Formats: sequence, C-alpha cells, structure tokens
Amino acid sequence: MAELFNSISLIYIVNICMAMIIIFLERKDPTATLAWVLVLLVFPGVGFFLYLLLSQNFSRKQLFNMKIHARKTFGDYLKVQREMFDSELLVFNDKNIENYKDLIKMNLFYHGFSYTQNNEVTIYTDGEKKFEALFEAIEKAKNHVHMEYYIIRNDDLGNKLLNLLVKKASEGVEVRLLFDSVGGRQITKEKIKKLKNLGVKVAVFFDSSLPVNFKINYRNHRKIVVIDGITGFVGGFNVGDEYLGLNKKIGYWRDTHIRIRGDAAIDLQNRFFLDWSHASKEDILFLPEYFPDNGIRGKVGIQIISSGPDNSDEAIKSNYVKMINSAKKSILIQTPYFVPDASVLEAIKIAAMSGVDVRIMIPCKPDHPFVYWATYWYCGGLLRYGVKVYTYEYGFLHAKTMVIDGTIASVGTANFDVRSFKLNFECNGIIYDTETSSMLHAIFMEDLNYSTELTRELYLERGMVIRFKESVCRLLAPLL
Repeated sequence: MAELFNSISLIYIVNICMAMIIIFLERKDPTATLAWVLVLLVFPGVGFFLYLLLSQNFSRKQLFNMKIHARKTFGDYLKVQREMFDSELLVFNDKNIENYKDLIKMNLFYHGFSYTQNNEVTIYTDGEKKFEALFEAIEKAKNHVHMEYYIIRNDDLGNKLLNLLVKKASEGVEVRLLFDSVGGRQITKEKIKKLKNLGVKVAVFFDSSLPVNFKINYRNHRKIVVIDGITGFVGGFNVGDEYLGLNKKIGYWRDTHIRIRGDAAIDLQNRFFLDWSHASKEDILFLPEYFPDNGIRGKVGIQIISSGPDNSDEAIKSNYVKMINSAKKSILIQTPYFVPDASVLEAIKIAAMSGVDVRIMIPCKPDHPFVYWATYWYCGGLLRYGVKVYTYEYGFLHAKTMVIDGTIASVGTANFDVRSFKLNFECNGIIYDTETSSMLHAIFMEDLNYSTELTRELYLERGMVIRFKESVCRLLAPLL
C-alpha cells in the first residue's frame, strides 16, 4: 500500500514539475498554458504523456533551406510588385479593391505573398462536381500533376484517384503525391511502394518510423493540386467517399473548394514545392516548365496565403482579423470548428457592435464532439453582441469561407480555430473580386434555407447536459 502511495505521489510531483516548466520556461499562449496545467494536475501520468505527445515546439529550422531557395527564385518578382505598389502603378481590375490595398500590402510586404490578377475562378460546393472537375483536369495534364492532401482514404474514390495518377505516370506525365502521415494513414507502405514502382513519386509529411509520432500535433492540413503550372485547386475537400456524401452517418458533405486558372496557380506551385522538398528530401529545381507563362487573361485578383508552425507570423489569422476589421456592411463566416483566440473574437465583437451584419454558420452535428461543444460555447457567447449564428441542417458543413461586404473573400483549408492558426499547415486563397465574392455571398444566403438560427433565447434555454459539455470543452479549447 505504501509503495502505491509513493508511486502516486511521484506522479503528482512529476506533473507539478511539468506545470512549473510550462509556466516559467516555455513561451506559450497564457490560455494554452493554463489549460495544460489543468490537464497535468487533473490527469496525472496521462497528462504528462499527452504533454510530451502534443505540446512539443516545432523546429522552424527544418524548412529554412528550402525557403531560402524559394526566396532566391521569387525574390525579384516580389520586389517588382512591391515597387509597383509603392509607385501606385498597380491598377486593379476591380475598382472596389482599392479599399483593400492595405490588406494586399500586408501580405505582399510583410508576409511575402504575391498578388496576381489574371485569374479565372470556379467555385465548387458539391463533392461530385469538385472531383469531376479535378479528374477531368488531371486527364488533360501534359507535363505534371502535383497533389497535396491532408486525408486520402483507401476507398472507392481514393483508389480511383490513385489509379488515375498511375495512368498519367505511365503516359510520361510527372506525378508527385504528398499526404499527411495521420490523415493518409490508410495508404499503407505496401501501397506506397506499389505506386512508386508504377512511376508515381510519393512523400509522406511528418512520417515517423517510431511507434509514437511525436509530431502528431502538427498536421499538414493543406489540400492543393497543381496541374501543368496553369490550373490549381485549393479548399476544404479531402479525398474519400464521405466527401461525396456516401457516409450514412454524416450524410451530405457541404464544403467549398475553388479551381484557379492563372498566375495564382504558380503561387500554389511554390507552396507545394516547399512542402514536397521538406517531406521527400528531393532537391527540386524551380524550372520554367513548372512556372509557365499560361496565357490566361482572367480578371480575378488573388493572394495565396499560407501559415504553419514553421512560422510565428500566423499569416492566415492576421488576414482574418484584417478582413473582419475592414468590413462595413457584412461578414459571412462558414466553418465547422469555431474556437478562435482573443484577437479574432474581439474583432468579431467590435464589428457586430459597430452595426456590421455578422453571420456565422456551423454544423448542426459534431464530427469531433469536444471541438463541437467548444464551438457552440464560443458562438453562444457572441449572440449578446448581435452576431447571428446558424446551424447547417442538410448534412455536415465543412466549408472554410469568409465573405466581406460581398467584395473580398477567403476560401481555403483553415478553420476559425487555434489549431488552424498555430498548429496546422494551412493554405487559403484571398479573393479580391466583387463578382466572385458576390457568388460566395449568394451561396451563404442559399445555405440559410437549410439552416436553423440559434437565437439568444434558444441558447439560454439549453439544458444542464449541454452546459456541462460546454464547460468542459471550453476549458480544453486552447488545446483543441
């Protein structure tokens, strides 16, 4: 009995020491710090293991060399753009975009994301149509297909896609496939070997040869496809049968993805190469064939922005805050997970209190219960400020979009949560075009027909069980 008591005491002492390390030595967000201290003290032993597994800082040096190579390649291009911007020689296709020059400037000068205008954009909200367009574009590939996904399932859709990649490789098209080690865990080592033998180059992001992957907390959540350096895809759809609405438990899958034809595809290519080089260790040359003069003369302005734990700038979050602060009339947000940090939350509150029509749409059903009830709590807290919240009833809402005044918009992979801001590798397209943004605005309004408003009265009437779930999940929200 005494030995058991001594063991328990030792566990508590270790946890207390870890709590002290967190408080005094690590430069963490204060709310995350308090959450980890709570976990360590309430769940001794288990909390210590979870801390080791989920809270290790990412080494930003790992992607440093490739970023230097990219800067050498694109540095002159960015320099010319910055000079044009400073000299006011940059003429916008859409005059309304003049009001968002400071957003473009922030991304161009501080974050290093170029601005392109000659783009054509197609919006997809249905999995069948998105994958039909993707497969058609791959079939037409002449030079290369570069693909990066968080999740690829070993199911009908996943195998159909992999078979198509093998077919294109047999035709002499250069094919590179990159997926996350956790999201793509259904793709076995045997299947990877087979794909490689059939001519498909495959890399796994943050793969681990150990039984426990200590980088599991850092996920490559990006979904990027680039074909011949001309056509690009980015958005919320992963690869699997459920994204076609074939999972009976989840039902219809409502997401948002965009196809880009034009120079913004080159920016997606640059992002892919950085990720591919890190995961594959292949020393890719930034050859002209990967960055062609596409000849497309579209009119949509786009900045491809990305963020991840390899960079402390939190570029996507800063874009969200800047866009929210720029709103004069309306802010429309669709996200499956709404667990924002204080800066995003405060920006939304101020916008709503200033008379901006702020609407947030979330799913009506959870796929991750802890995150869902934290989402419910955060949304409920915004109701008193005049924010309107809707739960999407027709299946599962997975879209990650924001539309400002029907003039600019964001579509991509990043949710409105701390995980997307700090821990995941994400990629969004900021769209500077009234016509495209108005289409996204209209899509949101159409989705209202399949949604139920969460009023303040309804929220205050929620039962004790829901209140308890919220209380627990909001305490753990900084870790979610």
